Amino acid sequence: MKTNNFRFALRGVLALMSLSLAVSCSTQPEPVQPSLAPSTVAPPPPMPSASQSQAHSSKAARASYQGDAYAGHRTASGEPYDPNALTAASRTLPIGSSVMVTNHATGRSVKVRINDRGPNVHGRSLDLSKRAAEEIGMTKQGVARVSVKRVDSKPAGGEAHGSPESSSSTASPKS
Repeated sequence: MKTNNFRFALRGVLALMSLSLAVSCSTQPEPVQPSLAPSTVAPPPPMPSASQSQAHSSKAARASYQGDAYAGHRTASGEPYDPNALTAASRTLPIGSSVMVTNHATGRSVKVRINDRGPNVHGRSLDLSKRAAEEIGMTKQGVARVSVKRVDSKPAGGEAHGSPESSSSTASPKS
Protein backbone atom coordinates (compact mmCIF):
# COMPACT_ATOMS: atom_id res chain seq x y z
CA MET A 1 0.00 0.00 0.00
CA LYS A 2 2.78 2.36 0.84
CA THR A 3 4.19 1.80 -2.66
CA ASN A 4 0.94 2.93 -4.24
CA ASN A 5 0.86 6.08 -2.08
CA PHE A 6 4.43 6.84 -3.04
CA ARG A 7 3.65 6.42 -6.76
CA PHE A 8 0.56 8.59 -6.39
CA ALA A 9 2.58 11.34 -4.65
CA LEU A 10 5.35 11.12 -7.22
CA ARG A 11 2.84 11.52 -10.07
CA GLY A 12 1.37 14.56 -8.36
CA VAL A 13 4.77 16.19 -7.92
CA LEU A 14 5.68 15.51 -11.52
CA ALA A 15 2.36 16.92 -12.72
CA LEU A 16 2.87 20.09 -10.70
CA MET A 17 6.41 20.51 -12.03
CA SER A 18 5.35 20.09 -15.65
CA LEU A 19 2.44 22.51 -15.13
CA SER A 20 4.80 25.04 -13.57
CA LEU A 21 7.25 24.64 -16.44
CA ALA A 22 4.50 25.04 -19.05
CA VAL A 23 3.24 28.24 -17.43
CA SER A 24 6.72 29.78 -17.20
CA CYS A 25 7.50 28.99 -20.86
CA SER A 26 4.23 30.35 -22.20
CA THR A 27 4.57 33.85 -20.78
CA GLN A 28 5.29 36.44 -23.42
CA PRO A 29 8.06 38.98 -22.86
CA GLU A 30 6.94 42.54 -22.49
CA PRO A 31 7.05 44.46 -25.79
CA VAL A 32 9.92 46.89 -26.05
CA GLN A 33 8.80 50.48 -26.26
CA PRO A 34 10.51 52.44 -29.03
CA SER A 35 12.91 54.99 -27.68
CA LEU A 36 12.24 58.65 -28.26
CA ALA A 37 15.99 59.34 -28.11
CA PRO A 38 17.77 60.16 -31.39
CA SER A 39 19.44 57.29 -33.22
CA THR A 40 22.90 56.39 -31.95
CA VAL A 41 24.06 54.60 -35.11
CA ALA A 42 27.40 56.04 -36.21
CA PRO A 43 27.76 57.23 -39.80
CA PRO A 44 30.10 55.19 -42.03
CA PRO A 45 33.77 56.24 -41.93
CA PRO A 46 34.88 58.62 -44.68
CA MET A 47 36.50 57.11 -47.75
CA PRO A 48 40.27 57.70 -47.91
CA SER A 49 41.51 60.06 -50.57
CA ALA A 50 43.61 58.75 -53.46
CA SER A 51 46.86 59.79 -51.78
CA GLN A 52 45.85 58.12 -48.50
CA SER A 53 44.83 54.85 -50.17
CA GLN A 54 48.12 54.73 -52.09
CA ALA A 55 50.06 55.33 -48.89
CA HIS A 56 48.23 52.47 -47.15
CA SER A 57 48.80 50.02 -50.01
CA SER A 58 52.58 50.37 -49.76
CA LYS A 59 54.26 48.13 -47.17
CA ALA A 60 57.68 48.56 -45.62
CA ALA A 61 59.84 45.44 -45.75
CA ARG A 62 63.39 44.16 -45.62
CA ALA A 63 64.65 42.76 -48.90
CA SER A 64 67.67 40.74 -49.88
CA TYR A 65 68.73 39.48 -53.28
CA GLN A 66 69.64 36.19 -54.86
CA GLY A 67 72.89 36.12 -56.78
CA ASP A 68 74.10 33.87 -59.58
CA ALA A 69 74.45 30.70 -57.44
CA TYR A 70 70.88 29.55 -58.14
CA ALA A 71 70.80 30.46 -61.83
CA GLY A 72 68.83 27.84 -63.74
CA HIS A 73 67.20 26.31 -60.63
CA ARG A 74 63.44 25.88 -60.92
CA THR A 75 61.35 28.54 -59.14
CA ALA A 76 57.90 28.01 -57.60
CA SER A 77 56.32 29.27 -60.83
CA GLY A 78 58.07 26.49 -62.77
CA GLU A 79 60.42 28.74 -64.71
CA PRO A 80 64.21 28.62 -64.18
CA TYR A 81 65.71 31.38 -62.01
CA ASP A 82 67.32 34.04 -64.18
CA PRO A 83 69.50 36.51 -62.23
CA ASN A 84 69.15 38.96 -65.14
CA ALA A 85 65.33 39.03 -65.04
CA LEU A 86 63.29 41.53 -63.02
CA THR A 87 61.77 38.98 -60.64
CA ALA A 88 61.43 38.39 -56.91
CA ALA A 89 60.46 35.78 -54.34
CA SER A 90 57.82 36.42 -51.68
CA ARG A 91 56.22 34.18 -49.06
CA THR A 92 52.85 35.98 -49.22
CA LEU A 93 52.36 37.75 -52.56
CA PRO A 94 50.67 35.71 -55.32
CA ILE A 95 52.88 34.09 -57.96
CA GLY A 96 52.55 36.10 -61.18
CA SER A 97 51.65 39.41 -59.50
CA SER A 98 53.79 42.51 -60.03
CA VAL A 99 55.06 44.88 -57.36
CA MET A 100 56.96 48.16 -57.34
CA VAL A 101 59.93 47.96 -54.98
CA THR A 102 61.54 51.21 -53.77
CA ASN A 103 64.82 51.30 -51.86
CA HIS A 104 64.45 53.72 -48.90
CA ALA A 105 68.17 54.60 -48.94
CA THR A 106 68.45 55.47 -52.64
CA GLY A 107 64.88 56.35 -53.59
CA ARG A 108 65.24 54.18 -56.71
CA SER A 109 62.38 51.87 -57.78
CA VAL A 110 61.95 48.78 -59.94
CA LYS A 111 58.90 46.80 -61.04
CA VAL A 112 59.33 43.06 -60.47
CA ARG A 113 57.20 39.99 -61.06
CA ILE A 114 56.77 37.48 -58.23
CA ASN A 115 57.86 34.07 -59.52
CA ASP A 116 59.15 32.23 -56.44
CA ARG A 117 58.60 31.60 -52.72
CA GLY A 118 61.03 32.90 -50.14
CA PRO A 119 63.18 34.31 -48.67
CA ASN A 120 63.82 31.67 -46.07
CA VAL A 121 65.52 34.07 -43.66
CA HIS A 122 63.58 35.41 -40.67
CA GLY A 123 62.87 39.16 -40.87
CA ARG A 124 63.02 39.40 -44.66
CA SER A 125 59.95 39.67 -46.87
CA LEU A 126 61.34 39.83 -50.39
CA ASP A 127 64.20 38.20 -52.27
CA LEU A 128 65.00 40.14 -55.45
CA SER A 129 66.83 38.89 -58.50
CA LYS A 130 70.36 40.21 -58.95
CA ARG A 131 69.33 42.61 -61.74
CA ALA A 132 66.41 44.01 -59.70
CA ALA A 133 68.79 44.59 -56.76
CA GLU A 134 71.22 46.40 -59.06
CA GLU A 135 68.39 48.60 -60.40
CA ILE A 136 67.61 49.94 -56.91
CA GLY A 137 71.23 50.09 -55.74
CA MET A 138 71.30 47.48 -52.98
CA THR A 139 73.90 44.97 -54.16
CA LYS A 140 76.72 46.40 -52.02
CA GLN A 141 74.88 46.09 -48.70
CA GLY A 142 72.95 42.90 -49.64
CA VAL A 143 69.90 43.74 -47.49
CA ALA A 144 67.86 46.93 -47.65
CA ARG A 145 64.72 48.53 -46.24
CA VAL A 146 62.25 48.86 -49.10
CA SER A 147 58.66 49.79 -49.79
CA VAL A 148 56.60 47.22 -51.67
CA LYS A 149 53.51 48.34 -53.56
CA ARG A 150 51.30 45.93 -55.53
CA VAL A 151 50.89 46.95 -59.15
CA ASP A 152 48.69 44.07 -60.36
CA SER A 153 47.60 40.62 -59.30
CA LYS A 154 47.68 38.48 -62.41
CA PRO A 155 47.65 34.77 -61.57
CA ALA A 156 50.64 32.74 -62.64
CA GLY A 157 48.67 30.99 -65.42
CA GLY A 158 47.41 34.28 -66.87
CA GLU A 159 50.82 35.74 -67.56
CA ALA A 160 53.15 34.52 -70.28
CA HIS A 161 56.73 33.87 -69.31
CA GLY A 162 57.79 36.29 -72.04
CA SER A 163 56.31 39.32 -70.25
CA PRO A 164 57.90 42.76 -70.79
CA GLU A 165 59.53 42.60 -67.35
CA SER A 166 61.45 39.44 -68.17
CA SER A 167 61.75 39.43 -71.97
CA SER A 168 64.25 42.30 -72.07
CA SER A 169 66.44 40.49 -69.59
CA THR A 170 66.63 37.11 -71.34
CA ALA A 171 69.75 38.08 -73.25
CA SER A 172 72.90 36.08 -72.67
CA PRO A 173 74.23 36.31 -69.11
CA LYS A 174 76.92 38.82 -68.28
CA SER A 175 80.43 37.43 -68.26
